[in-house]
Amino acid sequence: MELLWVLFGAIILLAYTLEAVTGFGSIVIALSLGVLFLPFDQILPILVALNICMTSVLAFRNRSSIDKSLLLTVILPGMLAGTLTGYFAKPYFAEVLLKQLFGALIVWFAGRELWRMYHKHADRQRPLWLTRSITFAAGITHGLFASGGPLLVYAVAGTKIDKARFRATMVFVWFTLNALLTVAFLVDGRMQPVLMNVLFYIPLLVVAVKLGNYLHHKVKEEHFRVAIYSLLLMTGVILMISRYLR
Repeated sequence: MELLWVLFGAIILLAYTLEAVTGFGSIVIALSLGVLFLPFDQILPILVALNICMTSVLAFRNRSSIDKSLLLTVILPGMLAGTLTGYFAKPYFAEVLLKQLFGALIVWFAGRELWRMYHKHADRQRPLWLTRSITFAAGITHGLFASGGPLLVYAVAGTKIDKARFRATMVFVWFTLNALLTVAFLVDGRMQPVLMNVLFYIPLLVVAVKLGNYLHHKVKEEHFRVAIYSLLLMTGVILMISRYLR
């Protein structure tokens, strides 16, 4: 069992380094890989708490680049409402079904992004009502899996936000929503049993932030994205068929 938690630590280092590079993806990557060998409800609070530790630093450092208008009028209202909806709906889903739904979400997102990159397809600007609707759906997935990134990236891509503002705004969104989820996990008792795990993994975040910031300026982000989406696509398929692998 100890070996599994060490392996999970390696996954955390990878996932949070990639978030420092791109502005999103830490929980999606770490959760999709982690649930292959550890319980969903056990690792989710750990990842949410760790995400707060990292995004608080990144949000403060990049606060001047946050798109406040988009954040306050579109993203936060939809994400907050959706997150609360997803959180209260979660007890009605069995863990196996949650894994399959999560896998389907990952396959859709990773497949779409790889197709878009291969065909050099640019997202068209969408009407505001559609962006708000997708953002609300992203909030629901965040409440269920703490992984609203795939749908929110899809929603925000239609607003023509630049790379620096996108990264800063996404980081602030995850800090805000995961702070809310952490309070909820403390109230429902899911956080207390894993607090020692959180403390054990915090030093990895320091390494991830420094490495990610270095890579963000030195290496083409496209190379990271191809690797991330390919890994997510394979993991998503495994999660979708996980009940048949037992």
